[in-house]
Amino acid sequence: MEQLSQDALAATGKVIAVHINYPSRAAQRGRTPEQPSYFLKPSSSLSLSGGTVERPAGCELLAFEGEVALVIGTRARRVSPEDAWRHVGFVTASNDLGVYDLRYADKGSNLRSKGGDGFTPVGPGLIPAAELDPAALRVRTWLNGELVQEDTTGTLLFPFARLVADLSQLLTLEPGDIILTGTPAGASVAQPGDVMEVEVDAPASGLSTGRLTTTAAQGTVPLADYGAQPRSDDAQRAEAYGTPAAAAAAAPAAAKSALTPELKAKLESVATATLSSQLRKRGLNNVSIDGLHSTRPDRTVVGVARTLRYVPNREDLFKTHGGGFNAQKRAIDSLREGEILVMEARGEKGTGTVGDILALRAQVNGAVAVITDGGVRDVTAVGALEMPTFFANAHPAVLGRRHIPWDVDLTISCGGATVQPGDIIVGDADGLLVIPPALAEEVVNDALVQEAEETFIAEMVAAGHSVDGLYPMNAQWQEKYRAWAADRAQSRP
Repeated sequence: MEQLSQDALAATGKVIAVHINYPSRAAQRGRTPEQPSYFLKPSSSLSLSGGTVERPAGCELLAFEGEVALVIGTRARRVSPEDAWRHVGFVTASNDLGVYDLRYADKGSNLRSKGGDGFTPVGPGLIPAAELDPAALRVRTWLNGELVQEDTTGTLLFPFARLVADLSQLLTLEPGDIILTGTPAGASVAQPGDVMEVEVDAPASGLSTGRLTTTAAQGTVPLADYGAQPRSDDAQRAEAYGTPAAAAAAAPAAAKSALTPELKAKLESVATATLSSQLRKRGLNNVSIDGLHSTRPDRTVVGVARTLRYVPNREDLFKTHGGGFNAQKRAIDSLREGEILVMEARGEKGTGTVGDILALRAQVNGAVAVITDGGVRDVTAVGALEMPTFFANAHPAVLGRRHIPWDVDLTISCGGATVQPGDIIVGDADGLLVIPPALAEEVVNDALVQEAEETFIAEMVAAGHSVDGLYPMNAQWQEKYRAWAADRAQSRP
């Protein structure tokens, strides 16, 4: 079988992609087009199997879409659907990659979001179109070896011949031009290090393109500030992952990875006061969420942050964003075990940001805590739950008085601290801390050492020693501490 070459890619004039063509994808999107619609991808986006694709720095939503690609074999201009297929020279596999963080800036063109270098891997093999039934092909996609997409071309909204004929009415299709024919349900998001594989085959004949393999890599060079910057929200996450439910399910999995059971146990064993001093030693002075009360001040909470942002109420926007399954309800309904929902309410105390029903839902889902720098309704009922809620004050009013629930899982401000999804939150009677996941292990290990030292110092003070030279310890006291610590370690079972 002929293999795609770099020379063939260099000779490609046009890459044309179809928006929606599989019924399964149309069902996910909630819309079925009456006619095909298209967008162009630069030929410089083409790449061969076995390469890498860079997720630009600052972006989170590198989405993959396994597709059947048609390679035009002979010039086509104003051809009919009945005659169109003979103008297709080959069929191969493709991956229509894109970063949904930049989709807002394209205004429908998909140029920035889907036109990057390497964003259209194709290959590896070319199946002669004359040997294929275009309605009997199968496309499959694997992510890290797991099959995530599989569909056939028998039920396409717009058969391949119709696409070729339609496009040829207004533009000339030249030999080597590539048409990406749409993706089925199951397209989703790849993380750096993930391996994506796409294969197109004809099960009846055994013909196959082989697996088109692409590895995602993390870019390190930020986008220049004279162009559009990455921006993601609930809508784009839902589009990238396929559905809102898939986006919500993916966020916790990515966030929880840093907080292992062992790390969680360590963090639960030390006071926030000790952790605060260790964070301060590392130059982090603004990581406390201030001014809040806890419904369970006797509890220590340790969990992974999920975030929710409210914006000031504007009546026309509340009509579109405040009702139904809004951002507040989506955030709470998607909470999972080990997570803490942190809300940005701008310190506005004139309305409730959570009440008893939604707090109960968070508890049932396994949430560790709910944190808001705004008000809480039904405070007696919320306070009766096992799950702690941290809040600024009680208030009986509903959201629409001051807030619109706007978006989830983005960087927010709460109680004077910046919180990102995936940050580790630790809280006790002294307050709440935000710990960057990358620093958590070393911070807690040093905090454990500090608390052991302070236990020794407290014993010495209780025994009547002066704090002079003891707190902090000079060299003489440090030597005594080391002996004390060694004896203590030996006495443990």
